[in-house]
Amino acid sequence: MLKTYGLIIVAISFTQLLKAQKKPLPVIDMHLHALGANDQGPAPQSVGAPFTDLGLNDPKDDFRKVFMKAVKTGMWADHHITSPTTDDSLRQMTLSVLRKNNIYAATSGEIEKVRRWKAEAPDRIMSSIQWTFGLEKAEGLTLDSLEKLFRSGEFKVFGEISIQYEGYTASDSAFEPYLAMAERLDIPVGIHVGPGQPGAPYVFATNYRARLHSPLVLEEALLRHPKLRVYAMHAGWPMLDDMLATLYTHPQLYVDLGVICYMIPTKEFYYYLERLVNAGFGKRIMFGSDNMIWPQSIELGIQTINKAPFLSPTQKRDILFNNAARFLRLTEKEIKAMHE
Repeated sequence: MLKTYGLIIVAISFTQLLKAQKKPLPVIDMHLHALGANDQGPAPQSVGAPFTDLGLNDPKDDFRKVFMKAVKTGMWADHHITSPTTDDSLRQMTLSVLRKNNIYAATSGEIEKVRRWKAEAPDRIMSSIQWTFGLEKAEGLTLDSLEKLFRSGEFKVFGEISIQYEGYTASDSAFEPYLAMAERLDIPVGIHVGPGQPGAPYVFATNYRARLHSPLVLEEALLRHPKLRVYAMHAGWPMLDDMLATLYTHPQLYVDLGVICYMIPTKEFYYYLERLVNAGFGKRIMFGSDNMIWPQSIELGIQTINKAPFLSPTQKRDILFNNAARFLRLTEKEIKAMHE
């Protein structure tokens, strides 16, 4: 009887061990969006994963129509992913990916939409505030209202700051009060510095400019707010030399790999990422999917990093988890809970 009981205990312990081993190591996604299915245009839409052509167009044609045809048909890519057709399916599919892959995500979007996603997956969603000058007017996201939201503890991250689409940089004086508020409250800030959709000023953002891709536009803001936690979204792609120089000059700056980890040609992404790592900045690179309406993009981004032949296992874990945990100042207790 005792022998049988002992065998049962061993079997239970072995089963529990197998379950523990099956759970993936945690990932922190610093760049996720809570959107509706039609927020990028009528669903469904297809996006290159990755694209093989980026913005191919004859100037006699209306690029807006060319681009919409490309994302409807996937014609600029050998492999593409297609978006869900309803808000509910988009939310449920995204949250399912987070749970399956043990992902914790800094998630921005309309305030009430983020709240709904958070209510459905409180252990996976880290609430963030997406912001532009346009949203300040449209949704009442004034300096005072933002400060109240952050002081309440409900929202943990200020970003994505997408003022590049409006022709502004983070160093512009108009944005200065918001950075001062974030520094005073010790709120991490994620700033869009890099690519929008191909041909953005010809499609929807008339003030968008390629020169604003450069991370050098962050310099004055970083110098004025040396205690501010800032990460450059999209790692400033494709302005590699500017990104290296900015990281070297401003040791507090981090980057995320949003969108470039799955959408641009893999060879180009690997070239860009390897240069950042080889230059000594592997401890300041964070995973970000920039998932908008394609939940599959999250897993594709993680797989691309895990398959990178030039990254060691330690470097992969740094990018997928450790660097973000440090940036967010997670406690040992919080980190342990994410691993359990």
